[in-house]
Amino acid sequence: MRGRTSSEGPPPRTATAKRVDYTGAVYGSLLAASVLVGAGSLGSFPRLELVLLLLCTGVVFWAAHVFARLFGERIAYAPMSGQEIRRVCVAEWPIVKAAVPPAAAVAVSPLLGLGPEGTVWLGLGVAIAGQVGWAAMAALRAGATGRLILAAGAVNLALGLLIVVLKVALKH
Repeated sequence: MRGRTSSEGPPPRTATAKRVDYTGAVYGSLLAASVLVGAGSLGSFPRLELVLLLLCTGVVFWAAHVFARLFGERIAYAPMSGQEIRRVCVAEWPIVKAAVPPAAAVAVSPLLGLGPEGTVWLGLGVAIAGQVGWAAMAALRAGATGRLILAAGAVNLALGLLIVVLKVALKH
C-alpha cells in the first residue's frame, strides 16, 4: 500500500472518528494573550486577580459564542433541543480550556521568582505557544501537508507576535 500524496487530500474519515474543532482553542489562546497584554499594561496587579480575569474572560467569551451559535445561526433553521444546547456548549468549551495554561503559568510564577512584568511575559509566552500548537494540531488532524501545518503555525505565531508588539507599544 502506498502513502497518500498531498494531491489526494486528507485521509478518509471513518464513521467512528471523532471530529475535533480547534478553532475555539486557537481563539481562546489569542484571547488570553490579549487579556495578559491589557492587564499587564496597567502596572502591578495581584496574581490571583489576573488568574481569575483570564478564566472569567474565557467563560464570558465561551457563553457569548454559545449564545451566538445557538441563536444567531440555528434558531432560523431548527428548534433547539437540550441535546443541541449541550453539543454547542461542548463544542465551544475549548475557548475556556485555552485560558487554563496561561492562568496556571501566572499562578506558579511566584515559584519561579517572577515579578509582575515577568509573570505577564510568562503567561503571554504560554498563551502564544498554545495558540501556535492548537493551530498546528488542527492542520495536522485535518490531514494537511507539512508545509500547510508550518504555515498554520507561522500565521498564528505572527498573530501572537502582533500581540507582543502591542504589549511593548502600550508600555511606552
